Amino acid sequence: MIDSIFAVLSAVSISLGIIALLIGSLGLIRLPDVYCRIHAVGMMDTAGASLIILGMMFHAGFTLVSAKLALVGIFMFFTSPIATHAVAQVAYRMGVKPAGRTTGRIMDRSVAGAKKTNKPHSKRTAS
Repeated sequence: MIDSIFAVLSAVSISLGIIALLIGSLGLIRLPDVYCRIHAVGMMDTAGASLIILGMMFHAGFTLVSAKLALVGIFMFFTSPIATHAVAQVAYRMGVKPAGRTTGRIMDRSVAGAKKTNKPHSKRTAS
């Protein structure tokens, strides 16, 4: 009885992990710039790998293999976001600009487009 429960939990966890990885892959293809892609893949990669490792732990039962899988899962849980942050930081330092509007570009346009005049602001008068 308990073996069948662990088998079902294992199958569900591994299936959810695979779905999460496929959604992350879709984000890698569909999103517009490197920063959005890194975010989508980093989040879904961590979730998918964690769920797959959890499913393998359910499949292995309470053994030494489960303890090793837990250590691998903890290692991946902490190192995957660090790796995606490092890739994003390198892209930023290399000058890769995000797609769409950003605050810096809008501010630069408004400052550059503003004409300097010595006229005081016009006051509205009540009529």
